[in-house]
Amino acid sequence: MSDFESRSAAEPADPDVEAPARKRPKPGERRVQILQALAAMLEQPGGERITTAALAARLEVSEAALYRHFASKAQMFEGLIEFIEQSVFSLISQITTTGAGDGRQQVARIVAMLLQFGEKNPGMARVMVGDALVFENERLQQRMNLFFDKIESVLRQSLRDGALGEGSSTPGLDAQVQAVVLTAFVVGQLQRFTRSGFRRVPTDKLDACLSRMLFIA
Repeated sequence: MSDFESRSAAEPADPDVEAPARKRPKPGERRVQILQALAAMLEQPGGERITTAALAARLEVSEAALYRHFASKAQMFEGLIEFIEQSVFSLISQITTTGAGDGRQQVARIVAMLLQFGEKNPGMARVMVGDALVFENERLQQRMNLFFDKIESVLRQSLRDGALGEGSSTPGLDAQVQAVVLTAFVVGQLQRFTRSGFRRVPTDKLDACLSRMLFIA
């Protein structure tokens, strides 16, 4: 213990000096802080299952304080999933409504966006591929499965439109097969990213991979 610490411990607090008041979070702010802390904890490579006790300790609040904002830990994970859904599908809407490029180019941009999103948000990537949901409520994994079903549907539609424009004799079948392959590619790249401790980035050699899968010159 330093001399300063020794004196501080020995000296009584001045009763005339008021302790700084703890700033109360604005409505909804604590909820956001909880989700941010949960996402940050998920970014720890090889991290163990996150408990509400550990989350509360990180935020320096009681577990009861967490439950004033979320009824359960599953609801906290649902908050992260909602963020993923809103962010990703908003970006997809921007890509598809601009009308820039043909179907394959749009699909390439969507795939790149998904992998970039996961790379920039490692904790969210663990949620997307289910690594963070293994011991949680089954409905959370079902919701992420539905998320990727929707992604596959978006890719299939863009690819079908592109195949029609190119005069394909089987545009629906071609689009379906490619959409399945591309969705599996996205999931696989994100899984490799999370299971490598975030060392193997999902966008590595992305242009070359997309060129092979979409026949883009």
